[in-house]
Amino acid sequence: MKLFPLHLIPNDTRIDFMRWRFVTIAFMLLLMVASVVQIAINGFNYALDFTGGTSVELVFEKPADVDAVRERLEAAGYPGAQVQTMGTASDLMIRLQPKDGATDAEAINRTADDVLRAASVEGNAATVKGRSFVGPQVGQDLAKKGIYAIVFVVVGFLIYIAFRFEWKFAVSAIITTLGDVLIVAGWFSLAGREFDLTLLAGLLTVMGFSINDTIVVFDRVRENFRAMRAEPLEVLNTSINQTLSRTIITSVVAFLTVLALYIYGGGSLEGMSEAMMIGIVIGTASSILVACPLLTLGFLRVTKQDLLPKARDEAALARRP
Repeated sequence: MKLFPLHLIPNDTRIDFMRWRFVTIAFMLLLMVASVVQIAINGFNYALDFTGGTSVELVFEKPADVDAVRERLEAAGYPGAQVQTMGTASDLMIRLQPKDGATDAEAINRTADDVLRAASVEGNAATVKGRSFVGPQVGQDLAKKGIYAIVFVVVGFLIYIAFRFEWKFAVSAIITTLGDVLIVAGWFSLAGREFDLTLLAGLLTVMGFSINDTIVVFDRVRENFRAMRAEPLEVLNTSINQTLSRTIITSVVAFLTVLALYIYGGGSLEGMSEAMMIGIVIGTASSILVACPLLTLGFLRVTKQDLLPKARDEAALARRP
C-alpha cells in the first residue's frame, strides 16, 4: 500500500529518445564548444584562493554577523571579500584584494585600518588581531591541486566504469560528465562570478552527480541487452524510459536541497550551490539525452556481444532472484 504515491513521470513511458539523438548530441557539442571559447577568451574571475591578497583577523566585542560584515566591506570598495569565523563568532578572518594592489608593509597596514573602519559598528567595535599578505604562490599551489583533483576523479571514473561495464560505456560517461562540467564552468566564466575553492568543490560535486545518474541508466542498459531480444536502439530507448521516473525524482529532490543551501547558506556558499543547481539540471538532461545516444555512434556503438555475461559474472547472475 502506498501512502504517499509520487509519480512525476509515468512508469510506462514510451518516449523515442533515440529519434532525436543527433540533435541532442549536436546541441551538447555546441554548448561545449561555446564554453571552451568563452573560457579561452575571458577566462575566470579568480578569487583570493588563487590570486593572493591581504589577510586581516578582527576580534569583535560581541558576536558579529558575517553577512553584514561582508556587505559593509563591499560598500567600502572591497567586493568579493572572504569573511569567515575563526573558532568563535566574535573572531573573524577577512581576506580581500587591496584597492591599489600594493603588497608592502605600509599597504597592508593601510588595508587593515580600512577594513577595521568598515567592519566595526556602533556597539560592537573590533580590534585588529593580525594582518599579513598571502602571496600568489599559494594561489598557484591551490590551482595545481585543483587540476590534480579533477584528473584523479576522471581517471578513477574511467577505471571503475570500464571494470564494471565496458570501455565504451566508460568513454561515453566521461565525455558526458566532462561536457557537463565544462558547460557549468563556461557559465561562471560568462557571468564573471568569482572562482574560488567552494566553486571548485561544486564542480567536482557536479561530476559525481552526473556520473551517478549515468551509471544508473547504463546498469539498466546492460541488463536489458542481456534480457531483451531487440535491436540496440530499442534497448537503449527502453532503458532510458524505465529509469526516467527515478532520474527525474532524484534530480528534483537534489535540486530542492541545493536550492535551500543557496537561499539560506550565506554568501560564502552561493558559488558552490549555484554550480550544483546548474549541474543537476545539465547532468540530468545529459544522462538522458546524450550518454546513451553516444553508444550508437562510431567506435562507441555497442552490440549485444559487448554486453554478454563474462565468465566471472555468470555465477553472480545465476544467484539473482
